[in-house]
Order: sequence, then C-alpha cells, then structure tokens
Amino acid sequence: MEKMNRTRVKICGITNLEDANMAVSAGADAIGLVFYKHSPRYVSIDIASQITRSLAPFINCVGLFVDADEGYIHEVLEQVVIDTLQFHGQESEQACALYKRPYIKAIRMQKTISLEEEINKYPSAKALLLDTYVKGIPGGTGEMFDWEIIPKQLSKPLILAGGLDENNVKKAICQVRPYAVDVSGGVEKEKGIKDANKIKKFISETMNA
Repeated sequence: MEKMNRTRVKICGITNLEDANMAVSAGADAIGLVFYKHSPRYVSIDIASQITRSLAPFINCVGLFVDADEGYIHEVLEQVVIDTLQFHGQESEQACALYKRPYIKAIRMQKTISLEEEINKYPSAKALLLDTYVKGIPGGTGEMFDWEIIPKQLSKPLILAGGLDENNVKKAICQVRPYAVDVSGGVEKEKGIKDANKIKKFISETMNA
C-alpha cells in the first residue's frame, strides 16, 4: 500500500526565539504564537515580532486568538509576520475572514458536534483544528478526546490537537489520518518552555507514522 502524504507538524505555544529555532531545526512545519492574555503561553507583540522576523524561510507562523478585539488583531498583524490565523473562540465566519488571511477554525470536540455542520459554518476556513472540550478553557488543556467521534471522510483538512505527545501521536495519525498534528503541552518541560528532546521525539514519531 502506498504511503500517504506525510503529516505536517505545528509546535504551538512558542514564547521565545530559542524554542522557535529548536522546533524548526527538529523539522516543524509551523509554529504557533498565542495572543490570548489568559494563557500561560501568551506572547507579547514585541517578542512575537522578534521571533517571526528571525525565523528561517518556509516556516508557517500561526497567530492564535480567542474572541479577540478586532483592533488588537490588526495591531498584531501590523507588527508581527503572521502567515495564518487560528481562532479558538466563538468567532463567526465573517469575523474570521475579515483580515484577508488564511485561517484555521478550532472546534472543541464533543459527541454532539457535527463536523460537516462546522465546515458549512466556516466555508472560507483552510482547515478545522480539533481540540478537547473542557468547560471554560478555550484550548491548550493537554487532554485527549475520543478520536472515534471523528468521521472518516470530511470535505476539509483536519488538524488534530488535544493531549498529543511522543507516546500517542503515531497511534493518533494511524487512526485519524489528519492533515497535520498540533502540540503544545506535550513537548514542554514547563508551561511555555519547550523541551528539545520531546520535540525531536514527537516529530520523529510523526514521520514514522
């Protein structure tokens, strides 16, 4: 059987240039910067600007927002080199598309969620990111959800998140076959600080899936 196209890897919650370079050197396709001030992985505009302007080429920089003020998002985009937006709140399709940038819409997975309905709600999204539903927490919970509730065939690319680490990412890819996987807490030594060995192992497991 012919091997499918490789699964892309996004390392999210990057808070400093050293960790960004570490992720890129290990083979990450994208890094995520969290512009949500209640997150332990929040990054300021100044630091985010330093990170994105110092990165090697061909790396996608993703800016994550949670029901953010329109003015704040414009401020970030004026000062930070962001390739893709990621929305983790209750944003409408119109709000997500407002900035004329490719965007990902995060869905907090529950058994009652219909992903095709979510795809129809966000036709302009480049992909859906599936994360774990935890009441009151918009993302980055470090908890898994039941992958069995993900339909086998969908009309839009899926990015799998939620509790992934080097010990389960290969199984996740074999079962779900997502376009990409997204990890944050699973490759950290403490909140907001990445672990080089965990990143390397995570990406190695992804490549071998």
